[in-house]
Amino acid sequence: MNTMLHLGLGSFHRAHQAVYLHELNKSGDRSWTLAGGNTRPDMAETIAALAAQGGAYTLETISPAGEHRYERITSIRKIIPYSADLAGLIAEGASPATKIISFTVTEAGYYLDAKNRLDLAFPDLAADLQAAKAGQPGGTIYAALTAILRRRMASGGGPVTLLNCDNLRHNGDRSRSGLLQFVELLGDTALRAWIEAHTTSPNAMVDRITPRPTPDVRERVKGATGVDDPAALMGESFIQWVIEDRFAAGRPAWEKVGVEMVESVAPYEEAKIRLLNATHSCIAWAGTLAGFLYIHEGTHDAEIRRLAFDYVTDDTIPCLLPSPIDLARYRDIVLDRFGNPAIRDTNQRVAMDGFSKIPGFIAPTIRERLERKQSIDSVAMLPALFLAYLQRWHRGQIPYEYQDQAMDPAVAHAICDAADPVAAFAADKLLWGPLAGDARLAAALEAASARVAEFVRRRGA
Repeated sequence: MNTMLHLGLGSFHRAHQAVYLHELNKSGDRSWTLAGGNTRPDMAETIAALAAQGGAYTLETISPAGEHRYERITSIRKIIPYSADLAGLIAEGASPATKIISFTVTEAGYYLDAKNRLDLAFPDLAADLQAAKAGQPGGTIYAALTAILRRRMASGGGPVTLLNCDNLRHNGDRSRSGLLQFVELLGDTALRAWIEAHTTSPNAMVDRITPRPTPDVRERVKGATGVDDPAALMGESFIQWVIEDRFAAGRPAWEKVGVEMVESVAPYEEAKIRLLNATHSCIAWAGTLAGFLYIHEGTHDAEIRRLAFDYVTDDTIPCLLPSPIDLARYRDIVLDRFGNPAIRDTNQRVAMDGFSKIPGFIAPTIRERLERKQSIDSVAMLPALFLAYLQRWHRGQIPYEYQDQAMDPAVAHAICDAADPVAAFAADKLLWGPLAGDARLAAALEAASARVAEFVRRRGA
């Protein structure tokens, strides 16, 4: 039996990667199993519920047409309880039976700046680096992987694939770079050489809208199945996974259950990040400004939908051509998915992490358009919406808690307090990298911010 160890047992993993392996198990192929746990002491109630249920849980999926489907997912066979020393995760990750270590930690959890260098200004990363120098584990992905791979190297555990399952452009390459930088900062040359020789980090693209579970999901699951499942969750019916076929020690036969195994994930990744992720954020920021709570409300609002549609059609699709994907059709499918009222995905969930989403999802289109001396009027609306959203957060007027791992609150407040907030925003290097202070960017954001101000004046709640 081969094991895939997953770090981060959140909703997305359980509605996505675990589902694909479940389908493979159902087909009769039981040569792979999942083990999983968290590197930090979060989700304690869900982890306890999963442990009590032997790793099983119920997934509710809902199509845009309102079709509900319920299935008991049983591919996670081992739940590893959290401990500060990560002993369970380290032992599992070092085992020769573990051939893949996968992870979901959100985009901001990689602490990479615009030049893909580790940003040690983040206190938790800096603290984990010091802990690792003393031979101790830590909760960040790099510290956890370092502890696991140190043990694996020492015990002769053999090659292993490090599989990133987050919405990070070139996610395998970039997380691998971050890990190697972390190890280099430790001065552990033996571990760095071992990682380079015995691991691979394929890039992958993942997609399925999976809102945070609410109590009514548990109630619906109980009503439909008779099972009272505290670990129940819900997601949309759409699901996609594209992976570069570069594995160090074998892999499940995922292609039998719909995973696209490819030579390069780049065109799929770009389409998803720019046409789906950026559009999602656009709707969340605009929807919050208009007083909506849910993504589907903003998607069905004609004015907000037009902002998203124009961003994709005018500025983004031209940057991605030629493509193996029908991008106009993909755009329309995305908007249909976002409009699914049964998903009840919150603006709060999607609006988070703007300080990593702008450089990751939006700035590349702006940069490429400017390089071609083309208009950025439509794409500039997205960061302008975020600035207006940030200014409302600055005033304490967002109706929910805004979470942003990459944001320095003092810097964000200073932008909003500046004599010219648009200019200060356009000059922020974390957001814009080499584009920071570009006069063309500043001018486009000024014009877009005027449009957003008018939108807020008419629609603002």
